[in-house]
Amino acid sequence: MRDNYDLGEALLIVCTDRISAFDCVLPNGIPDKGKVLNQISLFWFEQMASLVKNHVREHRVERFPEALRRHADVLAGRSVLVSRLRMLPVECVVRGYLAGSGYKEYLKTGAVCGLKLPDGLRESDRLPEPLFTPSTKAEKGHDENIPFGRVVELIGRDMAETVRDLSLAVYRRACVHAESRGIIIADTKFEFGLDAGDRPVLADEVLTPDSSRFWPADEYAPGRAQRSFDKQFVRDYLESIDWDKNPPAPALPDSIVDGTRKRYIEIYRRLTGTELSS
Repeated sequence: MRDNYDLGEALLIVCTDRISAFDCVLPNGIPDKGKVLNQISLFWFEQMASLVKNHVREHRVERFPEALRRHADVLAGRSVLVSRLRMLPVECVVRGYLAGSGYKEYLKTGAVCGLKLPDGLRESDRLPEPLFTPSTKAEKGHDENIPFGRVVELIGRDMAETVRDLSLAVYRRACVHAESRGIIIADTKFEFGLDAGDRPVLADEVLTPDSSRFWPADEYAPGRAQRSFDKQFVRDYLESIDWDKNPPAPALPDSIVDGTRKRYIEIYRRLTGTELSS
């Protein structure tokens, strides 16, 4: 969950500790979550810089405009100045493993986003190759998986093919790094915007615990759900209680808040090889 502030040519994005699930913001947040999301995105933006341009202009608070530096105690570690973009109206989802809504769709249709898959796949199975499985950006309600043809209708064939190929390239590079750290990236989603020259720019958050499924490789066993270092821990709790997934969302108990925080901190440490900065 991010707060955006218009600074004219740039935007200030502040990653908060709020958390959402099933398109509802929960009443209590996860301490340090915003810092994890911001700093892990910065790590990945740097890793992907040779593949695709990103929207980051400055992340060091000491180099922010003077009016913002006065609030360094609030902004440090969880904020970034970014370029203004015209955001594309699709979520660029890449799946390397069969999980979540993709698995549910496969059970019903044998396909994901119109892409036919082999028969007999199990939950959490590795797919023959990573799939680009886009979804809508719903202003209300839930995002919905859409076929590639719908993306072409929304943004044109050339741009649709470009963001598809970029999404797959970023995912593959991320997987190589993550696997070297003992982590499987089951799936993730990206967002792209267009700069003044109509060039695609990687934006928003990248490969975070809010936008990805991270599984410990040494515990991976297809045929069941996997332990994860991401928001799935919260989703699983919410699925276990009597809640219809409509507002208002229930408060999370302390054990779920603490467990989620530990998972976010751990995936940051594993992927970056560093401790979370304050």
